[in-house]
Amino acid sequence: MNLTTSTLTQQAQHDLFIFQKELAESDDFSANLRLIDSEELQHRYDYAVDKENPIITHTLALRENMFIKMELAGTNVIMASLSLKDCLSFPGIKEGTLFQKNVRQSLGLNNQVNKGIKNSIYNEGEDFFFFHNGITALCNKMIFDEATKQVTFKGLSIVNGCQSLNTILSCSEKVKALDDAYIMFRFYEIPERERADKISISTNSQSAIKPRDLRSNDKRVRNLKRTYEQKYSQGYLKTKRGELLPANKDKNFELDLSDLAKYFVSWHSQRPNIAYGETKLFDKYFDQLFRKDYLPEDALALNSWMKLVWEKWTKDNPLGLNESLLAMRAYAPYHHLYAISACFLVLNNMPEGVPSPSITFDKAKKSDLADQIADIAGRCLNTALEAAANKPQPSNRVFSPQNWIKTKTCLAGIRMAINQYFNMLPAMPMGKELFQKIKQELKIETDKFSERWAAD
Repeated sequence: MNLTTSTLTQQAQHDLFIFQKELAESDDFSANLRLIDSEELQHRYDYAVDKENPIITHTLALRENMFIKMELAGTNVIMASLSLKDCLSFPGIKEGTLFQKNVRQSLGLNNQVNKGIKNSIYNEGEDFFFFHNGITALCNKMIFDEATKQVTFKGLSIVNGCQSLNTILSCSEKVKALDDAYIMFRFYEIPERERADKISISTNSQSAIKPRDLRSNDKRVRNLKRTYEQKYSQGYLKTKRGELLPANKDKNFELDLSDLAKYFVSWHSQRPNIAYGETKLFDKYFDQLFRKDYLPEDALALNSWMKLVWEKWTKDNPLGLNESLLAMRAYAPYHHLYAISACFLVLNNMPEGVPSPSITFDKAKKSDLADQIADIAGRCLNTALEAAANKPQPSNRVFSPQNWIKTKTCLAGIRMAINQYFNMLPAMPMGKELFQKIKQELKIETDKFSERWAAD
């Protein structure tokens, strides 16, 4: 990042051009250089003043004979060929506010699509218009001045073109030197949120769209993000791929939508064996997992438990986990999270149900038992795996940890291992005192257990 409170000198602009060119031509070095100057600082100040849903207003001068103005289905539409230079004037590209209604933020400049855009800018600028599918922009209000051919967009948002505009901006100094490079823009006056969301989903097809992307603007996700960030002003829920944690937010309160779905299915649905399938979580199981009034403190508690889990899955292997488990790092840690919830079921003599995440973590943290419960859960998971591996197998069959971890059978094994552990704990050295403390401090009222969310 290049930061200045003024403007760049001619020599600095030349240096910026050289650096951008070298980065654009590099295939094995992922980096980006951007200029934050007085104009950008002013925009970011305006954005900071209007913190909640900032409204972007932007005015463009359209070129004679290079645009069409029409009305379709009761909607004002402008189709315009804009110079790539015009793209540099759009506010909100650098920090992503221009893409509020997009299903994702920038995915970086080194994927295949963005590399192709960079190559076209530097080597085939005059044909850029013909190589690109165009950009779709929505606004709440469109004001056109017939005399000057200027159009003012209020509530402007790009719903298809986030990757392109970020790539164009990364090549800004080259773009400034191109006189005959153009790109097609489609501007639609769409004040209705639901209609805008449908357009955002339908127009994104240049890069692969995942179910998680399509759900990023779902009203339940938006509501969860709003309530979480209202509850924790230092917190941030990343709902779109490519989002970065803002500098004024606390990493300890950072949540990711994809991770949260895996926590939900492991804890509330008691099915960690399907946590690895992100596509199903945001497609088949989305309605079961994302509830309208989910408590932000429960979301934070699940994330806090999972942070303790990840501390046990480091290279130094503090719990002495079986190598087969460590090799399944993409799957098994969510069974560890499930095992933590099962510990509270066993300790409170609950044959079924799901304990409140926030109550379990608050009680465990307050009594200084959170780390110990995470240890116990991890060791019981390990015991369950080794017990399953030692069971006699049918003829011509070999035990497969990878198959075991994805079945419901493993869940019963984990629950049995936890039962056995707490039954044996009082007989262990110093175990009686520990068991009494755990039972006393982690007692939870039955009304703090809820029904399992069906996901199978």
